[in-house]
Amino acid sequence: MKTLEDLFEHQLKDLYSAENQLLKALPKMVESATDAKLKKAFEDHLKETKEHKKRLEDVCDELGFDPNGETCKAMEGLIKEAESFIKEKKDDDVNNAGLIAEAQRVEHYEISGYGTAVRYAKELGHKSVATKLKKTLDEEYGADEKLNKMAEQRLNKKAKS
Repeated sequence: MKTLEDLFEHQLKDLYSAENQLLKALPKMVESATDAKLKKAFEDHLKETKEHKKRLEDVCDELGFDPNGETCKAMEGLIKEAESFIKEKKDDDVNNAGLIAEAQRVEHYEISGYGTAVRYAKELGHKSVATKLKKTLDEEYGADEKLNKMAEQRLNKKAKS
């Protein structure tokens, strides 16, 4: 990598790998959740993640490169940690609170990655790409906020008792 453009391409490929990994992991979280609203939130985010993957494909096409070729090791680690949590024996309410914690770690990683990608796109003059990436960033913030509200308003209290 010699330029910001090279780094930007690397970052987008890394995000593409992360989204692909998440597409395989989210159904496991849906299956593990016992709270109906949490299950629905994970199902909704699975649909959004499919859109995020497609949006990244469009962005990479617009920029003239294939999004494949990177493996996001950070997402691998986050998913491995979540899968380990899912396998542990625990109370249903504790499980749901823990699933939110695992999911928020993933969301925070994605927020960081997309935030950087938006900044690079703007600095490199890729206005339409920045707009598309900002849409995904906003959706990641929205997913995190939704999980936060569920935890604070209901699920953490249920796990506490």
